[in-house]
Amino acid sequence: MIHPHDPSVSYADPAYAGRFSRRQVPKNRLPDESATPEAAYRFIHDELMLDGNSRLNMATFVTTWMEPEADRLMTESFDKNMIDKDEYPQTAEIERRCVNIVADLFHAPAGSGAVGASTIGSSEAVMLGGLAMKWRWRLRRTDAGLDATRPNLVLGSNVQVVWEKFCRYWDVEPRYVPVTEDRFVVDPEDVVARLDENTIGVVPILGTTYTGEFEPIKEIHDRVVAYNAEQGTDIPLHVDAASGGFVAPFIHPDLEWDFRLPQVKSINVSGHKYGLTYPGVGFVVWRGADELPEDLVFHVNYLGGDMPTFTLNFSRPGNQVIAQYYNFVRLGRDGYTKVMEQLRETATQVAGQLAAMDVFEVVADGSAIPVVAFRLRDPDSSPFTVFHISDELRRFGWQVPAYTMPADAEDVSVLRIVVREAFTADLAESLVKDIGAALDRLRSDPPHRAPSGRFAHI
Repeated sequence: MIHPHDPSVSYADPAYAGRFSRRQVPKNRLPDESATPEAAYRFIHDELMLDGNSRLNMATFVTTWMEPEADRLMTESFDKNMIDKDEYPQTAEIERRCVNIVADLFHAPAGSGAVGASTIGSSEAVMLGGLAMKWRWRLRRTDAGLDATRPNLVLGSNVQVVWEKFCRYWDVEPRYVPVTEDRFVVDPEDVVARLDENTIGVVPILGTTYTGEFEPIKEIHDRVVAYNAEQGTDIPLHVDAASGGFVAPFIHPDLEWDFRLPQVKSINVSGHKYGLTYPGVGFVVWRGADELPEDLVFHVNYLGGDMPTFTLNFSRPGNQVIAQYYNFVRLGRDGYTKVMEQLRETATQVAGQLAAMDVFEVVADGSAIPVVAFRLRDPDSSPFTVFHISDELRRFGWQVPAYTMPADAEDVSVLRIVVREAFTADLAESLVKDIGAALDRLRSDPPHRAPSGRFAHI
């Protein structure tokens, strides 16, 4: 978020009638004097009470609960700089293990030389994957003596905003594949129609931000492979598995979406989503070292040893990767499977209860990833909108986002519930009950005008 400078003189008053401090705290400049640790902690702690309850935030995909042992490990490793691998060799080893676990989970072929890196969530992972695609395309073009100034990327209009950022920041033309009011994932034929010799890659999504649905990745893959064979191109797929990469291997093991498909060259995933780790951690993995151009890898030695690095960030704490490794060791394949099965069961139960209310049409029932998206059955005749329902639910403490769908389906507005660990069956029952209460209130006291809004990616 961009924050403009505020030069105004504004103060926050300490609580507790001056028990800890009598000094006002300036909001927009440094205080003139220091405070005691207790007073500073109490002041900030109480300010943060104004935030919403993260456990009741059904908008975010980001993990809001971990076990106390993970909390302890993260606290013990806040001070370790992830980039300093010579000084913290065991943290570097844990990162290496995590990357290999992710590559194995995504069926990296044995002997393929798969490589990868940990990142600050999928946002950085997307940037790195996109850069590798652009560099490889440019190298192929220049080696063939062809123009390399007009790269394009084919992706759905339903992509997360970070892909839009990648295209704008790195001067790549986005070629958006439309969704429709009845279909919120891309059509493979529409994908192929946008390919040409300047296409650096195709980005299908394993679990869209809007509805949680899986795009038809294998079908898209096969169409791209056929196009490459006909046109003599080598257009790769990068799978955005930010939301579904830690779900599909456990409850959809036979779904072919990853490196089992030969033209899938790279994959990103968010550990802080269904990897069940606090923000922010993610991973990007390439099928082989030849998919990551050497020109993108930097070598630094001023921290004590030669370190190859491919990151947008430099210094960052190692505790997120350590927390991810805790989950891998703690849960294993069996544990992750049980968690994802439970989340799916909760999500599908909520979807069924919402569908039984008659007023709602369920768009996504949580069977792909544990995300439920639903809309009004007859919005044109309804005296209220999904945005009113979202507002009403805040009275009960729930944050359930309402938003419009992407381009070519903007007339469709939905609500979305992201089912995460620690969202128990009891909480799910309470949420459904409160949705019913919100509907009763809106029916008894219809709003005078319908609010509207745009969805902000979480």
